[in-house]
Amino acid sequence: MNMTPGSNAPVPANLLTVRVLAGAAVDASAFRLFASGKVNGDADMVFYGQPDNDDRTISLKSEGHNSAFSVDLTRLRPDVQKVAFTVTCDGGRNVSGLQRLAIQVEQGGEVLLNGSVELVGRQEAALILGELYRRNNEWKFRFIAQGFNGGLKPLAEHFGVDVAEPAPAPTPAPQTAPAPAPTPAPAKINLSKVSLTKEKPAISLTKRDNFGEIRINLNWHRETSSGGGGLRGLFGGNKGVDLDLGAFVELQDGSRGVIQALGGNFGAMHAKPFVHLQGDDRTGEVTDGEWLHINGREWSQIREVLIFAFIYQGAASWDKTDGVVTLHIPDQPPIETRMTEGENRRNMCAIARLVNENGSIRVERINQFFNGHSDMDKAFGWGFNWRAGSK
Repeated sequence: MNMTPGSNAPVPANLLTVRVLAGAAVDASAFRLFASGKVNGDADMVFYGQPDNDDRTISLKSEGHNSAFSVDLTRLRPDVQKVAFTVTCDGGRNVSGLQRLAIQVEQGGEVLLNGSVELVGRQEAALILGELYRRNNEWKFRFIAQGFNGGLKPLAEHFGVDVAEPAPAPTPAPQTAPAPAPTPAPAKINLSKVSLTKEKPAISLTKRDNFGEIRINLNWHRETSSGGGGLRGLFGGNKGVDLDLGAFVELQDGSRGVIQALGGNFGAMHAKPFVHLQGDDRTGEVTDGEWLHINGREWSQIREVLIFAFIYQGAASWDKTDGVVTLHIPDQPPIETRMTEGENRRNMCAIARLVNENGSIRVERINQFFNGHSDMDKAFGWGFNWRAGSK
């Protein structure tokens, strides 16, 4: 069913997928709302920095420029009245530059409802796209497409989220008797995110003894050739492209290795090289992409990790993948970089590298494309011996 702004329709009280389809990068969020029309706390907001709420009734997974919310209406608490879905643009952009924006409700892979936003002439940087809401003990979906001035912070505050302000620089205090320790303030949600771009290609993280578990996610566009969302089918029918994540790793003792599914070199977390590839999805069933984990407790033993992706199967069409890599480091904002300058016919992309600088982590965006592993190796001087392989 195609919807117009303001229209509503019933939906089954079941496990649903609410998918946001965009023509360029946006940040999608969901807000669990109560009788007041507001959230009760930070756990009611689901976004890039908090992809699951406290009871996992709402979860977010990104897929290139698209986003998918899993909403289990059967397990939502009875006092939840609505779940609102929004998008925001960053970098001073507004929604008119997205080329395409739509929201659809699915059950079991079948599209039940969809609404497309008319973008021409819109100057807002944020939109409230739609909402699931209770009415007479049943659930309905309303397509809203309402513009909102400002970015994610004012939008979150509109729904009652207590947003953390950037910490001010400390000022010297006069030499007096020590004051009693203040009562800790309630935690506020942090909306920070770091995007590495041509203009801002690197960031350094403060040195510490233990960086914890560093998680690196590769995700990309999986729209089907028939126009539906969520399945790998854009390249070569429903089978789709097989986009693989991997890494070159160098330790402080000079040893080097390659972590990738090709050849079955998945690495290890708690032994050298302290980098582990979490499986290899060739089925299209895993919608949150591929994951590489680094043992940040052993960061002192690691000199460099160069992260790459390559198209193992399918046409080398980077312009269609909308690939994005996100680094999740404990107690740090998510760090993302997008593969936006893809050169078709080159199946290899050097995405970014993590460099140990006297114990700190320097994250550098690379975003360069090559004709295979050997070509990329020569460009960065790793010195591996290559031969044809398979998986």
